Amino acid sequence: MGGDEKVFTLAQVSDHNTPKDCWLIINGKVYDVTKFLEDHPGGDDVLLSATGKDATDDFEDVGHSDNARDMLKDFYVGEIDVSTIPKKTAYTPPKQPHYNQDKTSEFIIKLLQFLVPIAILGLAFGIHLYTKSS
Repeated sequence: MGGDEKVFTLAQVSDHNTPKDCWLIINGKVYDVTKFLEDHPGGDDVLLSATGKDATDDFEDVGHSDNARDMLKDFYVGEIDVSTIPKKTAYTPPKQPHYNQDKTSEFIIKLLQFLVPIAILGLAFGIHLYTKSS
């Protein structure tokens, strides 16, 4: 890791994505982990699935030991040109129409539209019965 470090692009590192030639990008550094595939506790599929992208999050999410971090030094081959790695975009939820949580006024209007005519009919029927019996 001296002054003559080799700098790779994402495309160059992405070409190394087979069990016979496997390179990873972790924390801006490029590692050739081909010799470690068989010994990796999580299996070679875990490492192979992390090729062709920045595997830093994958590496950190697992919670590797200090020993595992020290082992990376043995597999170091160079640096990554960070300008070739696509920027992560923040998740923005889709726009949704405004939801009126207080629909009480709408409910009361619909209820009154139903009850007022029934009350009028009931009142008319009551008046009819009262006047008929008198």
